[in-house]
Amino acid sequence: MPDRRQPDPSNDDNPFAAPPEGRPDQPWQPRQPQRPQDGGGPAGDGPGRPEGPARWDPMDPVQRRARYALLSGMWGFFFGIFGIPSVGLLLGALALYWGISALRGRPATDADPGGLAALGPAARPQRAAAVSGLVTASLALLLAGSSYALQLAYKDFYICRDDALTRTAELECNTLLPDNMVGQILKVQR
Repeated sequence: MPDRRQPDPSNDDNPFAAPPEGRPDQPWQPRQPQRPQDGGGPAGDGPGRPEGPARWDPMDPVQRRARYALLSGMWGFFFGIFGIPSVGLLLGALALYWGISALRGRPATDADPGGLAALGPAARPQRAAAVSGLVTASLALLLAGSSYALQLAYKDFYICRDDALTRTAELECNTLLPDNMVGQILKVQR
């Protein structure tokens, strides 16, 4: 029985496997992704594009802006709900800017296509993040704007309530509110 090892197909992808017989040892190098040379990937892939959907690339500014739009829009909406309209206004404006710039996605140069359009069908998650960011940014701006409009419309009530030194004086400020649903919501409770 010879002492020669037979090639094992399970070791072909094992970076820690010993080199095959007759091949010298080589220093370790990170693997390079396999790219088809003839462009024969799935339909819609161009020459040199990797097969399957493109992955999240943090170096791509368009993909980064799409994610930023989603996150800042979401947090702007939460700050608007929880009564901090100034932060909600800032985050909503940023999300609106990032969402629009991600959807426009201009290429860096004409020779090198970039942006969401260059990703083709793989841009679906980034486009969804940008659109969701625009929706949440619009809601955050709506909440911040309505909060500021409410404070401006009922300015006398807010000044009276903030200047009141006793609970009785604070309850007297309720006379400055109208007898509608907004007045019932803003009314100082006994």
